[in-house]
Amino acid sequence: MGGGIDWGELFFSGAGRIARAPFLIASAILVTAAAVYEAVVGPTLHWITGWFVYPALLFCGACVLSKRLHDRGRSGWWAGLILFALVAVWPQPVGFFDFLFGLVVLWAVVELGVLPGEQGFNRYGANPLRPQPA
Repeated sequence: MGGGIDWGELFFSGAGRIARAPFLIASAILVTAAAVYEAVVGPTLHWITGWFVYPALLFCGACVLSKRLHDRGRSGWWAGLILFALVAVWPQPVGFFDFLFGLVVLWAVVELGVLPGEQGFNRYGANPLRPQPA
């Protein structure tokens, strides 16, 4: 992802790796979009438009999460567990299972938002911070 952010690739492709900063920016955009959507759309319209908005947000979220998981050396399939946990606790966790899902979300925040990516080349591609010259 070189010098600038390719927004189309970031939100619509799960291949490759991304560093922390683009991941955090993309995550903030997706969470803000979901929050604004829920705040603006009323309950009646929510049932109609939600069938289009939420799958798009989940797909974009899966792509962004997959790329960051790849940067940490993990399979992109972990994004499914993270998204399931996030949907389970959204907008407010209640009960024991939501506590467990909250732990998954907390793990994801630390793993993807705090820890650095793998150094050098891994099976998902070159380090996005220091790409190797071709």
